[in-house]
Amino acid sequence: MSAPEPSHWTFLSNHAHVLVLLDADPGLRVRDLADAIGITERAAQRILADLEREGYLDRTRAGRRTHYEVHLERPMRHPVEAHAVVGRVVAALRQPND
Repeated sequence: MSAPEPSHWTFLSNHAHVLVLLDADPGLRVRDLADAIGITERAAQRILADLEREGYLDRTRAGRRTHYEVHLERPMRHPVEAHAVVGRVVAALRQPND
C-alpha cells in the first residue's frame, strides 16, 4: 500500500495571503509577494488589482517603490463571513512580533 498523495489545497485564498503579507510589510515588492505565496508575479498583480478595485487596499508610489495600505475594516466577501471584517483574519494570522 503506497502513501496517499499530498493534497495541495490551503485554508486561505491567495487574496487573503496577499492581505496578510502586506499588513506585515506594506512595502513588499510584487516579486517577493509572489515568491512568498508561490504564485507568478502576474497572478500577484491581478490579485493586487482585485483588492484595490474592491477597496481592500490602496497603492501609493514612493519613487520607484510602491507602498500598500490594507483596509482592515472592510467586510469579508463571502456571505458566510460577511459579518466579520478582514482585520480579524489578518490579526489572527499576525506573527507574534508584529
